[in-house]
Amino acid sequence: MRHPACLLATAAIFAMSCAAQAQTKQEHVHGHAHQVMPFEMDKTIHVFRMTESGGVQRVVTRSSVADAHQVSLIQDHLKHEAKRFQSGDFGDPAKLHGAAMPGLEQMRAAATRMSITYRPLPNGAQIEFRAKDIRAITAIHRWFGAQLSEHGADAKAE
Repeated sequence: MRHPACLLATAAIFAMSCAAQAQTKQEHVHGHAHQVMPFEMDKTIHVFRMTESGGVQRVVTRSSVADAHQVSLIQDHLKHEAKRFQSGDFGDPAKLHGAAMPGLEQMRAAATRMSITYRPLPNGAQIEFRAKDIRAITAIHRWFGAQLSEHGADAKAE
């Protein structure tokens, strides 16, 4: 009789520890964002706007009064990322979201056929992605959609 009770207790403890470790994709992205982004997720927001030729990704401060330190971190990061994206290096998004992130592989393949431009903003920065190829445009839209989903409350669409 003691043996089944021990097995039952062990199974219950294991189930509780698995439940405690389980997290949503949004919780994972929010909790691990600091590994690839230097700015604070709680003080910033990602904004995605899909366009007919691609889209615009902005990262801006949440406060109406721009936090100069966060703005500087955003600008440095997005400037660096835009350069990497231009050469097809999407390593940071892959590290955070996973290599199978929708649109990511197609973005890598199409990077040299896209216009990827950085622009500083008073409250952050933006990267604009433009393409003429419908497959590249679709990849941008899929990638934006995945980021909107996975960043959860840390992102919004425009």
